[in-house]
Amino acid sequence: MKERKGFLYYFVRNRNGMIGLIGVSIIVAIGLIGPIFIPKPDGYTADILIAPCAQHWLGTDNLGLDIFAELVWGARTSLYVSILAMLISGVIGIPLGLLCGYTRGWLSEVIDALIDIFMTLPMLPLMIIVAAIMGTSITNVALILGIFSWPQLARVTKNSTLKIREMPYIEAANCLGLSKPRILFKHVLLNASGPVFVDMTLVMASAVLTEASLSFLGLGDPTTWSWGTILKRAWGQNAVISSPNPWWWWLMPSLCIVVYVVCFNLLGTALNDCLNPKGRE
Repeated sequence: MKERKGFLYYFVRNRNGMIGLIGVSIIVAIGLIGPIFIPKPDGYTADILIAPCAQHWLGTDNLGLDIFAELVWGARTSLYVSILAMLISGVIGIPLGLLCGYTRGWLSEVIDALIDIFMTLPMLPLMIIVAAIMGTSITNVALILGIFSWPQLARVTKNSTLKIREMPYIEAANCLGLSKPRILFKHVLLNASGPVFVDMTLVMASAVLTEASLSFLGLGDPTTWSWGTILKRAWGQNAVISSPNPWWWWLMPSLCIVVYVVCFNLLGTALNDCLNPKGRE
């Protein structure tokens, strides 16, 4: 209980952490609650390329669709992709990282070699190939991102485990005859939670960037709104270089991606600082 109060005490006083938490909370609220009140943009209207106004807060596109509604539904897609990718990478990467860092012998060497191989692969070209083979489903995109994101999380978990396994309380747990899973998940992982949490937030941020890239290249789900899909349509209609320039069409989704990534990075860094006693000094 004391430790929990200590974490909250330092986190509330971390300016970057509070900014990130507020930003993430707003994004989550928009993605989960927004689609309940804002209809999904579909069909054509006569309000083509209208600049931001009272009726259309963020303007409209070349089909007369409201940009604000597109961004709200795109936020839900971004949350779904980033959360699913983070869970998949965590389920694969964290156990492998714990085993690689805690055990000695051939198993550790095999896992370490597997991590090295995956981290040297050109991820984006491979994601493009796999996405083209599996099909343009938003769930498939999330699965691909999760499968290709686990090596970084495994490496962070492994490095933290290497330091923790030499601690006296781990030796005491071994002397008491505690099972290896209990030691790994209750004692090692709990104390390695800071760096692991940070990397999980980075996975969520990079998942949105990669999903936007795949959607921009035409490998996203055409039936689902996403920020990358909005940018693809704007670029395909030469909205970025046309004159007069409908800047609201391509600027707004770009800002959403930047804000999403920055907020999750700030939140992850603050969590690491508050969970790490050295970061509290």
